Amino acid sequence: MSKAPPAARAFRPAGFRLQLWVAMMLIISAVTAAVLYLAEANLETNVAREAQREFHGSLAELDHLREIRHAALVERCRALAGRPRIHAALEDNAPDLLYPSAENDLSDLMNRALFYRFLDPTGAVIPPQKTSAAGPLLPLEEAAVALPALSSEPQTGYVVHRSPEGEQIAEIIATPILSSETGEVIAALVLGFKPTDSTPAPGELHHGLYFRDRLFSAVGSPAVQTAAERAVAAGLAQGREEMNNVRLEVPGDPQWLFFKRINPGSHYLPAYEVAVYSLTPLTEHQRHLRRNILALAAITLFGALLASHFATRRLSAPVEKLAVDSERSARFSADASHQLKTPVTVLRAGLEELLARPHLSPEECSELSDLIHQTYRLSTLVDDLLLLSRMDSGRMKLSLEPVNLGQLIAASVDDLGALPDSEELAIEAEIPPDLWIAGEKRYTAIILQNLLENARKYNRDGGRIRIATRTDGVSVWVSVGNTGSTISPAAQGHIFERFHRGGIGENKPGHGLGLNLARELARIHQGELRLAQSANDWTEFELRLPAAIPAALQPGAAE
Repeated sequence: MSKAPPAARAFRPAGFRLQLWVAMMLIISAVTAAVLYLAEANLETNVAREAQREFHGSLAELDHLREIRHAALVERCRALAGRPRIHAALEDNAPDLLYPSAENDLSDLMNRALFYRFLDPTGAVIPPQKTSAAGPLLPLEEAAVALPALSSEPQTGYVVHRSPEGEQIAEIIATPILSSETGEVIAALVLGFKPTDSTPAPGELHHGLYFRDRLFSAVGSPAVQTAAERAVAAGLAQGREEMNNVRLEVPGDPQWLFFKRINPGSHYLPAYEVAVYSLTPLTEHQRHLRRNILALAAITLFGALLASHFATRRLSAPVEKLAVDSERSARFSADASHQLKTPVTVLRAGLEELLARPHLSPEECSELSDLIHQTYRLSTLVDDLLLLSRMDSGRMKLSLEPVNLGQLIAASVDDLGALPDSEELAIEAEIPPDLWIAGEKRYTAIILQNLLENARKYNRDGGRIRIATRTDGVSVWVSVGNTGSTISPAAQGHIFERFHRGGIGENKPGHGLGLNLARELARIHQGELRLAQSANDWTEFELRLPAAIPAALQPGAAE
């Protein structure tokens, strides 16, 4: 499979400017979207908070009205119970005298009340002889007016009352009547009224009363009414007596719902004040806000388009100049290397021809041999520069195939042992015979050759070189270590730079390209080369290459 390494792809200035411009546009668009989202979220939160404040303010107003009315009723009932005939009727258990005695005293209250009843000490209703003055109640309604037990505190409740005008909800207030002698509760007076008007000033908040699984008073369309009843029932099923900001997803008319019990602690059945807040104005406000922000964003993007056009040209100019200079440098290196190959070859041939002539003195032969050796060194440098220039310009193509790394290492070790100054070095190699990588044999051999040459060059007399490998099935690691002078911490960050030669290499032959070339070749093999350690008379490099399956073992291979 042939591919170019990502690091070696040719730089295109126009593409860089486009990427920079797109990045700036994406940042501006992301900031605009974040502002729009935060603005809408803040708007919705503020509206919810305001609706909740309005709901609880309405409840506080209702509670205040109820307290005033309850106080007035308690005082009226106490005055009524203090009358001798009413008091005697209650304490002497004379119900036939009770309602006639109260008729005149409660006549002014009946202008506002729907009915009244007395409860006996057990909380049961004392029925009137005639209901014309006390107000008519059906048997079920009278049963709802009764209490399981009397209390020394006023009790508030509600009852569904049917009258000639139709079915309506009635608020009932049970006020205790105390004995003048013992102070004990001997009866209670229950008055039924139309509920306190809970309709606030015109707006989006609408109130209703939830009682006996029904929502009395319309809070919106039939769909809103049904959704509100279901939401309150679901909240009560969870044991909640108060809920805020419950969203009702009504098609075309979303709502927020609030509810709270308005007769806590009462012995009567619970009742709940319910309010729904239409989100339609909020939706319109959000649309208006979104349009304004989008219009502002369009203007901002247009301005950013113009500004970024000039900014990208200005910001990319140094990068483009650097890219052009780099391409020129790579082209010059390649051209110079090509131009040097022929003269070096001609020079070596001429020197070898001179060396072959007879009658040369030993000193002349030695000098010619040294010159021929330098031409080989110069050829190696030219080849390295050509290879680096191909990688820099993006013209380096690899055909990755299974390569037996074990055989390559063994061959490199044999070549190293053949050098004259390697006879005194102890070479330790722990290499399995079959160690396969995905690579190109020629360039992998160059990597190994440079690492081993580096370990030989910077070793000490009588030192050793150790080669070890390991694999996890995905990658193969090769470590090459040698004794000798270590690399200083200050120089370790520069050893892979081109033409860098540290203090320990000042008197060693070389050009400072071996490690850089080895690392670049490792990277285009999708691997890496790093300095593993350099301390205590030991320097070790670690090479990582991708593992591969031998061709003979790959699926589809001939058996």
